[in-house]
Amino acid sequence: MAKLKRKAYEALLEPMQLELATMARWVQLTGQRVLVLFEGRDTAGKGGAIQAISQHLNPRQCRVVALPRPTDREATQWYFQRYASHLPAAGEIVLMDRSWYNRAGVERVMGYCSDAQYRQFLQQAPVFEQLLVDDGILLFKYWLAVDQAQQEERFAERHANPLKGWKLSPVDLQSRDKYEAYTQAREAMLQATHRTHAPWTLVDFNDQRTGRLTLVRDLLDRLPDTHVEEALPELPKLKGKLHREHYALLEPIPDVV
Repeated sequence: MAKLKRKAYEALLEPMQLELATMARWVQLTGQRVLVLFEGRDTAGKGGAIQAISQHLNPRQCRVVALPRPTDREATQWYFQRYASHLPAAGEIVLMDRSWYNRAGVERVMGYCSDAQYRQFLQQAPVFEQLLVDDGILLFKYWLAVDQAQQEERFAERHANPLKGWKLSPVDLQSRDKYEAYTQAREAMLQATHRTHAPWTLVDFNDQRTGRLTLVRDLLDRLPDTHVEEALPELPKLKGKLHREHYALLEPIPDVV
């Protein structure tokens, strides 16, 4: 299937971003707390989807959370502890680029956690999420799906582009031949954590632009009627002559010998 062209994509995304801005005003005015988890394979397009949502929102209200690997101290804490500190407060939207589901994905497949830790996570995650939802947090969980052939194309693009090379980590490269293992881990994760109070939504991201549009539309449709008129303050016309900026180039300070 032909991929969506950029101009068509931008024309379809713009009205959704206006809806997102209205949604953000509703969140702020009503004190809602919105938490969106973005999960998926390497190169699936999590960063692009997050940018499509956050691009025109106030960064003081809409926070993107992408945690590095746990520190030695964090590794000794309750697994959910370091994520809990990033949960949204009243009026905030938090977009998590990967989340506690690392334990059911990369940690499980790459052997970074024990079998007991993995099984405990599958038991605790639905309980943890039930507590979040019961406390009023609006929780949304998205899995971005991509075929292995498409994933390999994106790996090659990142490898060839010096501006995208930072996206390739040693773990990414080690994971390339574990596509089926990640599939099995995902299915086990979905079976254990797809609950009525915190369901998963799977989105096809083989075409990232179409995937972003699908995800954003789904997110907006899952929220209640969030239309809030924007009450901008009046911008009166200035009286009198407009002043010019006066400046002079500074002389550099001589080096101190």
